[in-house]
Amino acid sequence: MWWVLGSEIVIFGGLLACYLMMRLMYDSWSDAASHTNTVAGAINTFILLTSSLFAVLAHNAAERGKGPLAALYLLLTIGGGLNFLVVKAIEWTNEIKHGYTITTNTFWSFYYTACGLHAMHVIAGMTAMGIVAVGALRGKHLPRVEYVGLYWHFVDIVWIFLFPLIYIAK
Repeated sequence: MWWVLGSEIVIFGGLLACYLMMRLMYDSWSDAASHTNTVAGAINTFILLTSSLFAVLAHNAAERGKGPLAALYLLLTIGGGLNFLVVKAIEWTNEIKHGYTITTNTFWSFYYTACGLHAMHVIAGMTAMGIVAVGALRGKHLPRVEYVGLYWHFVDIVWIFLFPLIYIAK
């Protein structure tokens, strides 16, 4: 698990380093960033942090041997991920309608790449949680609840870095 998280840190660390270099090199970057939807980003931050709470509660239930309760909390975490993706889909639809696509300029290329990569990690985390939830419901493999929780917290931490860079620093 730690190897996976380490490799993910390298990927997102490189992406964030690119963001900082581009931001410092091009003044037009902030003009393009001013068109992002801060409210949608804030709502998604709240959703992901709430889903992290459910992941912690799932881990706590698994440690106490309460598999069905852990499965319920994992499903609530997955629900948070689904809500995140719905908000992201609405946000992207509005941005594309206003002409901000991946080919508009370098900022929007970065935006869609970083947020798309993050969304793929959300989907991967939801899939892993679904698989672990089935086992937890049967009271099996409860230590796996902690591992998927660690992955989910990593996904949240990446978003905690992306949110201020993309949505607030304008």
